[in-house]
Amino acid sequence: MSTTAAPPQPTRPPRPVIPRGLAALIGVLAVGAALGAGHVVAGLVSPSSSPYLAVGDTVIRFSPQWLTEFAKTTFGTADKPVLLGGMAVVIALVAAAAGIASRRNPGPGVAVVVVLGVLGFLAVLFVPVFAPLDLVAPLASLLAGVLVFRFLHGLALRTYAAAAAGPSGGPAVSRRGVLIGSSAAVGVGALAAGAGGLFLGRGIEDSRAQVTARLAALTGVQRAPAIPAGADYAAELGTTRFVTPNPDFYRIDVALRIPTRSAADWRLRIHGMVDNEMTLTFDDLLRRPLVEKTITMMCVSNEVGGPLISTANFIGVSLRDILLEAGVRPGAQQVFTTSIDGWTAGTPTDVIMEPGRHALLAVGMNGEALPPEHGFPVRMVVPGLYGFVSATKWIADMELTTFDARQPYWLQRGWAQQAPIKTQSRIDSPRGFSTVPAGKVAIAGIAWSQPTGISKVEVRMDGGPWRVADLATEVSGDTWRMWRTEFDLAPGSHTVQTRATDRNGRTQTEMRADPIPDGATGWPATIFNVS
Repeated sequence: MSTTAAPPQPTRPPRPVIPRGLAALIGVLAVGAALGAGHVVAGLVSPSSSPYLAVGDTVIRFSPQWLTEFAKTTFGTADKPVLLGGMAVVIALVAAAAGIASRRNPGPGVAVVVVLGVLGFLAVLFVPVFAPLDLVAPLASLLAGVLVFRFLHGLALRTYAAAAAGPSGGPAVSRRGVLIGSSAAVGVGALAAGAGGLFLGRGIEDSRAQVTARLAALTGVQRAPAIPAGADYAAELGTTRFVTPNPDFYRIDVALRIPTRSAADWRLRIHGMVDNEMTLTFDDLLRRPLVEKTITMMCVSNEVGGPLISTANFIGVSLRDILLEAGVRPGAQQVFTTSIDGWTAGTPTDVIMEPGRHALLAVGMNGEALPPEHGFPVRMVVPGLYGFVSATKWIADMELTTFDARQPYWLQRGWAQQAPIKTQSRIDSPRGFSTVPAGKVAIAGIAWSQPTGISKVEVRMDGGPWRVADLATEVSGDTWRMWRTEFDLAPGSHTVQTRATDRNGRTQTEMRADPIPDGATGWPATIFNVS
């Protein structure tokens, strides 16, 4: 009796596995393509809907106060790039992990791309100024991410499946093809992100150029007086210039994405506790009497002796006159303003309505249209109040209301309701830890107390007696005032301190206080060396 051997069973080829490094790269490239696609589509249809920036805005909106202050104190004006860079690192790590989890099948990676897409979708959906068209960009981002991941994953899987089958299997796709596909994804993502950046700002510079030309051609503008020669020590001592050039003007806000609305599309609604609701266009503003004022602005986050203070010539319309025309009703305690990107501020109505306060709806800055980062097309400027309660950029809505009825952005985060700028001074020369020659050493700086003005600045060296400094010519109570004095100093380390007194006789307090909730206090001090 003979036995027949069972026919050999066909052996299954080994299941292909994408190498770990390539799998991680595929995840990163897919998510990068998704972000780039979302950015470019946002630029085309709705600049406020870029998912990446919307997520960043959401992080800022919901960050606890301590974290916000840590970022501003630690990184200063670089806090936004640091946030975006940190987000990029986290997203890249998540994307790489998703790719590694998908070495055999695309399921985990697709799931992670979808989750990230949904997060971007929700961030856009819940922005304060959401419109239905804003959903196009996050949907495009989600679709691009899934398609790119599936495409690159399929290329890689087919390549390594063919390699595992041996030469007879014939590689369906070469490793070179995978690299080409990956490179294409990188290129498309980079181009999309770059194009998105261009589209997000499209037309704004043209609109600004038109506004600048119109402002220059207008007659009848009440121009600010020229800065007197004796008001500015910059040329002589190398200190801060009296009028800050626009590129050097400090910028502090919570906008990751600068709003991009042209002057022609701008509208301001004035409503609430008024007799006559109004909607103003940009042309409406230019048809009104325009005035130019030299005004110093300061951020409440400025530490004692800090740099977050600047001066500019602002052109605009009297906000008091506009509110008089609207008819402010009794009991309207605050002017609650909202910017194009949803940020809010609450300004005390009685301050704006002071006849000599010079509160403006500003349309120009230092002879040109407002720069985009400083509020183009229109912003508020109220001398004597810290910016977080008075200086709404990209203003779009103005409601007269009570303090109990509406709480603005920073009041919700523990800052003050009333925030008049405090009497302060700063030492600009010599710089901290610099070295100067022995002998007569010039000490110079600025002081401010809006809208009252500065009457005296005192300086002392190494804890000695106070010496009254020479004051520069005063421009107005709305601006800083420069001061200077000299000390005969021997070689060694020296510490200089200052204090200012306003025209009402109030002297800058020695008591140290942090910026929260209504501005820092204390005497500034600078340590320097004499050789």
